Amino acid sequence: MFSGIIAACGSVTQITPRDDGAGTMRLTIDAGKLGIDDVQIGDSIACGGVCLTVVDKQNNCFFVDVSPESLACTVGLAATGPINLEKALRLADRLGGHLVSGHVDGVGKVLRFEAIGDNRLLEIQAPESLARYIARKGSITVDGVSLTTNSVDGATFTINLIPHTLEATTLGSLQAGSRVNLEIDLIARYCERILNYQDSV
Repeated sequence: MFSGIIAACGSVTQITPRDDGAGTMRLTIDAGKLGIDDVQIGDSIACGGVCLTVVDKQNNCFFVDVSPESLACTVGLAATGPINLEKALRLADRLGGHLVSGHVDGVGKVLRFEAIGDNRLLEIQAPESLARYIARKGSITVDGVSLTTNSVDGATFTINLIPHTLEATTLGSLQAGSRVNLEIDLIARYCERILNYQDSV
């Protein structure tokens, strides 16, 4: 589990096909200021909102394997460049954002990214299948960042990004047309399951 509070901006520096016959890719990720001295092989790190398993590490880099399924369902892992990073939560850690699983529910499209003073108005079109899970003043994860929606209209929602978020994450480089990883709030997912359980048995 994660909190959606980005610890550092790292960078995907190399993508190497694995010789496994399954189309798996091995990513080399420079951890930047994340600090990976305490990271063990097998630990989980959210990379752009995607929970990935560390399979090796060297100096300030760690390595993860990404399946074709993950590459097809997410963005930001198939090319080199900056990426948001967060290590998995410890049970004693402060939950500054909201509970995030690192399982991307869909890919959204940025419709607007406009300056409002020092802030930015971010408008995203989510897949229609996710619309029912997105609520005004609710939590949503965008490229691994825990954010609060300002308004919701169908599958379109807006977010206000403060200067700190713009500086501490990769969201400052978004523009109209950018594609982003979205994860809905876990509470919304479980509420739907509870409410619809009788209809499924």
